Amino acid sequence: MKIVIINGPNLNMLGIREPGIYGTQNYKDLEAFCKQACKEAGADCEIIQSNHEGELVDAIQSAYGQADGIVINPAAYTHTSIAILDALKAVGIPAVEVHLSDIGAREEFRQISYAGMACEKTFKGMGFEGYRGAVRYLADRCQSKPDR
Repeated sequence: MKIVIINGPNLNMLGIREPGIYGTQNYKDLEAFCKQACKEAGADCEIIQSNHEGELVDAIQSAYGQADGIVINPAAYTHTSIAILDALKAVGIPAVEVHLSDIGAREEFRQISYAGMACEKTFKGMGFEGYRGAVRYLADRCQSKPDR
């Protein structure tokens, strides 16, 4: 089983950017956490981060035929990117959305999640643990398929 973890803009600034909201751990800590969560779930993983919308779309499209699931934190593109929504819908790979903060309890403009419209589940406001929840969800989903 392979899971692609895709992180959007400014996540590379974890630990620096608004630590009161996003915490003090840095992006390398997040990568290590995700790798460990995948290992625990018996999954291989590829982790991608970009500040560029087109690169995130390319990453989603590249997962087609290669991955069993996508974990995506589109970050600010959550609220603006129909291109990411369309890419997720196009590939038809089970996807789970993750947000470190609780976007539902933040500014009004953060209430819309375009990417979430193509995701089976959303984990928000759980910090890094949201990624573990997403990975476990996809692993359980994969293992419950009759052909697995």
